[in-house]
Amino acid sequence: MTRFNTSHTDDTHVVLGKLTSPHGIKGWLKVYSYTNPMDSILEYPEWWVRQGETLTRMTVVQGSRQGKGLVVQLKGVDDRTAAEALAQADILMPKESLPELSDDEYYWHELEGLTVFTQSGERLGQVSYLFETGANDVMVVRGDNDAIDKRERLLPFLPDDVIVEISLEDGRMVVDWDPEF
Repeated sequence: MTRFNTSHTDDTHVVLGKLTSPHGIKGWLKVYSYTNPMDSILEYPEWWVRQGETLTRMTVVQGSRQGKGLVVQLKGVDDRTAAEALAQADILMPKESLPELSDDEYYWHELEGLTVFTQSGERLGQVSYLFETGANDVMVVRGDNDAIDKRERLLPFLPDDVIVEISLEDGRMVVDWDPEF
């Protein structure tokens, strides 16, 4: 599975990261990237920056790793004051701009919301979100009114082991998982 830790935002865009705070006095900004590897966010020459309900298309002039994070210079953001105005803004990308994946790869936002069933047909709930643990990715599956219970379960995202079938078209996933666990 290709990890592209995007958060779902609407039907047309995904959140790739966040502009966190100014870096220096020349308009640079620190970036928190949801992508993996984190610097793959810098491969996109243009970003949609969301502040509240406003989306602004911005050009990436340059970006690089800085310590354990990333910094970026955006066109038209030339001083600290302009950078401060963008602090905490989300970085979005139209879904159609994301690279196409092979048949056995998924973006996390595609898995969020899928209904999860055991092989015997028991409904466990829906995928709420995913996270990394180092060993493997983990899905948080929350029980709902139609599920066997309202428990929250942590299921490892292990294709060909725990994950038996994924159907994005049908909005469902089948897992090899004991519902008592």
